[in-house]
Amino acid sequence: MKKVAFIISTLLTVVFVLILNNYWKFGNQNIPAFGKLLNPQQGCWQNAEPLNYDFSADLKFTQLKGKVNVFIDQRLVPHVFAEQENDAYFVQGYLHAKFRLWQMELQTYFASGRISEIMGESLLESDRQFRRLGMVYSAENTLKELEKDPIILSECNAYTSGVNAYIESLTESSLPLEYKLIGYQPEKWSNFKTVLFMKYMSYDLAGFDNDFEMTNAKSFLNETDFDKLFPINDVISDPVIPKGTIFEKQKVFPVIPANADSVYFERKTKVEAEENKPVKENGSNNWAVSGKKTKAGAPILCNDLHLTLNLPSVWFEIQISAPTLNVYGVSFPGVPGVIVGFNDSCAFGFTNGGRDVRDYYEIKFKDESRKEYWYNGNWEQTKWRPEIINIKGKPVYVDSVSYVMLGNDLCPVMYDNTFSGGKNENHNYYAVRWKGNDPSNDLKAFNLLNHANNYTDFTDAMTFLKTPGQNCIFAGKNGDISIRAQGEWPAKWKGQGDFIMPGVDSSYLWQGMIPEDEVLYQYNPDRGFVSSANQKPADDKDYPYYLGRNYPIYRGMEINRKLKDMNDISVQDMMELQTDNYNLVAEFTTPVLLKNIKVSELNPVEKTYFDLLKDWNLRNDPGSKGATVYELLWNNFYKAVYDDEYAKAPEVVLRPGENSLIEAIINDSDYKFIDDVTTAQIEKMSDVVTISFKKASEQLKKIDDRGRLDWEKYKSTQINHLSKLNPFSRKNLPIGGSKYSINATVTTHGPSWRMIVDLSGNTEAFGIYPGGQSGNPGSKYYDEFIDNWVEGKYYTLWMMKEEEQNDNRIKWKMNFSGL
Repeated sequence: MKKVAFIISTLLTVVFVLILNNYWKFGNQNIPAFGKLLNPQQGCWQNAEPLNYDFSADLKFTQLKGKVNVFIDQRLVPHVFAEQENDAYFVQGYLHAKFRLWQMELQTYFASGRISEIMGESLLESDRQFRRLGMVYSAENTLKELEKDPIILSECNAYTSGVNAYIESLTESSLPLEYKLIGYQPEKWSNFKTVLFMKYMSYDLAGFDNDFEMTNAKSFLNETDFDKLFPINDVISDPVIPKGTIFEKQKVFPVIPANADSVYFERKTKVEAEENKPVKENGSNNWAVSGKKTKAGAPILCNDLHLTLNLPSVWFEIQISAPTLNVYGVSFPGVPGVIVGFNDSCAFGFTNGGRDVRDYYEIKFKDESRKEYWYNGNWEQTKWRPEIINIKGKPVYVDSVSYVMLGNDLCPVMYDNTFSGGKNENHNYYAVRWKGNDPSNDLKAFNLLNHANNYTDFTDAMTFLKTPGQNCIFAGKNGDISIRAQGEWPAKWKGQGDFIMPGVDSSYLWQGMIPEDEVLYQYNPDRGFVSSANQKPADDKDYPYYLGRNYPIYRGMEINRKLKDMNDISVQDMMELQTDNYNLVAEFTTPVLLKNIKVSELNPVEKTYFDLLKDWNLRNDPGSKGATVYELLWNNFYKAVYDDEYAKAPEVVLRPGENSLIEAIINDSDYKFIDDVTTAQIEKMSDVVTISFKKASEQLKKIDDRGRLDWEKYKSTQINHLSKLNPFSRKNLPIGGSKYSINATVTTHGPSWRMIVDLSGNTEAFGIYPGGQSGNPGSKYYDEFIDNWVEGKYYTLWMMKEEEQNDNRIKWKMNFSGL
């Protein structure tokens, strides 16, 4: 019996060792190796950073040509002082890796279609989508373009060396926590990974399209209804470049195909394809006011960038100082330099341009082998790119992606008979032409911007920004202010790219780019300010090129309305404007809704919510119950207006933009879509609004019973860890704002970096982002900025001088030198 017991004991020990030291899968969940994870010498305990942790260090590397001193302040912001500029980028790479390595790598895994390599087969479709979009292929070509520029190449080489210097110092115990949880090791960094990250940001900001959804909407709506629901010209508008502006004489004249009406505009074809998309609301606010409107008599530049809110944050705050530059702001972990910030001469920032630079073409293959495709009257040979995808715990997957030459552009066939994106059941073939796939040297734009001394330097820098196109804002200490709708934009004819286009000849291809001297801009305008909030860049009646449909209108309108009336402006005024929760859409629509609610038909509970709406101050502030009532009423009203028309719509379809409904109820009392076509009676506005209010009241009562009627509780803003791990996320943040407010904070999206720069004698700057400098969930610096961000507070952005190294704000010093 003792021998049997010994054998059983030994077997159990072996089983437990195997279980505790290997990674397992349960359903869709990856289970970590708890033995390794809980190991006191190497496991997660080593990631618990002591409150008094000392970040000081003396480090020597053969790659450095001179000395670099890094002074780290009380917020863990590094102030880098280097004798050589490229040494500063080496140290920036080292610091990015030290504080954000896992985040840097994860984003490049997504961009390169490799996430299933570490997360498993459930993410294979995501990997295929990114590969088939051409992300890796285009990154390879962009790297070749970057390598032609000796300055940018040396900058990237130095940065990459710094990242790898830190990676080489890692031990099993010092690995970031997420590597231990998921069970993999960091790779060496490369310039290619930096380019991949830039491509990922291009995807995030310029990868959105509605071609399939618009095509399907056109397939079942008549022409009159379609134009009414999806107008090109908004009745209400306040573009980035004010109406009435006279532009340069048009130089590119795109020709509309002769058969466009029958083949393109009037064609009733239902398509079936679907994709994961970047967040359409990725936008931002920026403005600069001239000295004639400020208290100090100098420009003030403001920027808040709206992105998906994650932990670790997309931003890392830093100062970089060398004999050739001195710049402060936020950087992307994974990329050298400062992206948004200021230097000794000027400040700069961005909002998303929002134009459509991603179009689809239907390809005619000879047969299902896809070896030949029909183009300009000939069968042309397909080019092939095998995409080799490693999958954790599974055999390698090889995805054979076909590429077709459309004009001078080699375009991947994203959807075919092997990849549907979830909805391409008819096995049609769609090639994608995306501006983000073009090789460019966008890093040059940020390098030059970091060094800029004046407006001329700013405009020279911006010519290198191709994709994603941005509304680039500038203010100089000499008093200049400017904004440029910068990017390499296709010169489109009216309606081009709104729907799937024929790909059998060159008729529907892009016919050129808008010339640089026709890029929209303002420079020291008479009104004393420039601004943007992702609205249409210009009025369609003024600007000769097609700009697309359905831009957000109301944040930009409210910013302009406020700035127009403001004078003697202070930094405090700008802080209050950036965090303003006023809802301009509610100002326009609430009176109409209130007027059309049949109060006599409301029961006592409904009357309570009516009173909350009637007394609401139109602000989406924390504690506001009226804001929640309005939100649910508006959502139900929108559905009531359009659900009947869309009852038989294709599954993949575009719903009307809210701009159409807002304009309609303000200006059109007989809006045809108010009537419910599924009933015999003719519904009036009051019928639909009252029914919508009653439905909203039922929902409000349930929300109220759960104690979540206050706006911030209903909205439930959260900042999720990149891996969606709840213990590493921040939930239910008590912050106001809405998608229609200048403070555009919603549930998982909002101001990812707020910055205000006063360019008076001694530049004063203020900023904050919702996160912390460290990517380690076990560090006090992981999320320490969030509570102040919620409260609308700012930190002083200290442009340190090296002689201030004994200032009490400095807590640690890292010394870097060569061997």
